[in-house]
Amino acid sequence: MSLMRRLANAWAFRGVRCGVGANGGPRGIFPWRTLRAEGASPLFPPLDHALVQAVACELVAETKQPLSRQSLAEVRARVCKGLGKPISRSTVWRILDTDAIKPWRYKYWIFPRDPHFAEKAGPILDLYAGMWQGQPLGPNDHILSADEKTSIQARRRCHPSLPPAPGRPAYIENEYERGGALQYLAAWDVRQGYVIGRCEPKTGIAPFGRLVKQVLAEEPYRSGERLFWIVDNGSSHRGAAARKRLHHVDARIILVHTPVHASWLNQVEIYFSIIQRKVLTPNDFADLEAVRLRLALYEELSNHHPTPFQWKFDRAKLAALLAKIEARQKALADAQLNWLEEAA
Repeated sequence: MSLMRRLANAWAFRGVRCGVGANGGPRGIFPWRTLRAEGASPLFPPLDHALVQAVACELVAETKQPLSRQSLAEVRARVCKGLGKPISRSTVWRILDTDAIKPWRYKYWIFPRDPHFAEKAGPILDLYAGMWQGQPLGPNDHILSADEKTSIQARRRCHPSLPPAPGRPAYIENEYERGGALQYLAAWDVRQGYVIGRCEPKTGIAPFGRLVKQVLAEEPYRSGERLFWIVDNGSSHRGAAARKRLHHVDARIILVHTPVHASWLNQVEIYFSIIQRKVLTPNDFADLEAVRLRLALYEELSNHHPTPFQWKFDRAKLAALLAKIEARQKALADAQLNWLEEAA
C-alpha cells in the first residue's frame, strides 16, 4: 500500500453510532454523504492504469519529443489525451508508485571492469577485517586510506549572504566570483578513525610525497611496524613505480591499490563526502585561506573524538556482488543471442 493511500485511510472519517440514535462524527454533522470509494475524480479501471504505466515506461526518444525524461506533468498530459478524460497528477503518481518495477527511474553506477577485480579488492577487504595474507594484523600495524580531493574552489558571492530569519532559511547569492582552487590531500587511519591532511596548490607525486612524510613524522606511525597505504590509481601514486618510490621513502610502507573504478573501496572517500556536506557546502569563502582554515579546523574537530567507520562490506559480499553481475551479463548475452537468432 502506497504512502498516500495509507495517509488517506488514516484520515478517512468513519461513522459511529451515538446513544441518541444519530450518527456521530462528520457523517452525522454534514448533510451530504461521500463514500471513501467515491469523489470528485472518476474511478480508473485496470486498463486505465495500464495506459498510465505504458506512457511512463515508453522511451522518450520514441515519443518524438526533444526530452531525455518525462516529468509527471508531461506524463499526465499524454495520459489525458490517450484516455480522453481528465486525470490528476496525484492519481498518476499513485498509479506509478504502486509499480514494483519503475523503468522511468535510473541511477548511475560504475561497472567493475578490472579483469582482476576480486584479486585486487580482496586484500583491501582483508585489511579492513584486520587481516593480511591470512594472518591477523598486530597492534603496531597501521592502515592508512589516502587520496586527494581536487579543485576545491573559493567562491566569493557577489552579494553578502543573509542569515536565516523566522519562517525562511539563509539566503546564499547564486552568482559568485572564483577565488582560485586548492587540493586537499588526506590520509585516514582506518583502525583509529584519525585523519591527517594538508592543502596543496596542485596534485602530483611531490605533494603526495609531502603528505606521506607528514604522516611518518607523527606517532604512532613514526614507530609503527607496518604501514599499509590504500590508494587508487591516480597519477600521484599509480602502479609499481609508486610502490618502489614509497618503499625507498620508508621500507615499512606497503602500498595497496584499489581496482580500476573502485574508489568506493577507499575509506577516505567517505571522509571526503562528509567534509563536502558539512564543511564545503554552501561554498561561500572569501579566499583560499578561508577554505584552508575551515578544512584544518574540521580536521582538528574530527580528531578530538576519532571514530572509525563501521565497514561491513567483506569478501563474502564481494563474491555475491560479482556473481550477481556475472549472472546479469550472461542473461543479457543470452537475450541478445536469442534476438539475433530470431532475426535471422
